[in-house]
Amino acid sequence: MFKLAVAAATTATLVFASGSALAETATASFQVKMTIVKSCSVTAGTASDINLGAAVLPTATNQTGSNTISVTCSKTTPYNVGLAPSTANSGTVNGTGFMSSLTNSDKVPYSLYSDSTYGAAWGSTIGTNTVSGTGDGTAASLTVYAKNTSANFTPGSYADTVTVTVTY
Repeated sequence: MFKLAVAAATTATLVFASGSALAETATASFQVKMTIVKSCSVTAGTASDINLGAAVLPTATNQTGSNTISVTCSKTTPYNVGLAPSTANSGTVNGTGFMSSLTNSDKVPYSLYSDSTYGAAWGSTIGTNTVSGTGDGTAASLTVYAKNTSANFTPGSYADTVTVTVTY
């Protein structure tokens, strides 16, 4: 009886083993994909406003001020940042503009610069007077400098809107 049980167990093992040996497989593959597109964003707004202060004649010329804007571009993305004073106030592509008042028709001139020595005009002509860089995925803080060239105008509050354009 023992021999019969061993023979049955051996036969069952051989059948099981031969069944596993006969199993076949099929394979396929797929890819996980993603497209990263170049992109840039800019942050300005009231936190970036530049206040040239209160002008008191006769020392009211060449008052200066500065503040920052923030540009974030995707990694290795080249960009140019242009500043355009309001064309409604006769702003130019050279970064010069005029502040207007709601109470009179005077227009106070000012200029925008990319350096603290007020020597490099910051306008909106790429390759001439914009600020360029290459993105690394983090925010780049860019300082904008402004200077008025004359303040011999009717007393009042004056302002102009500057448009920031990032080209990438």
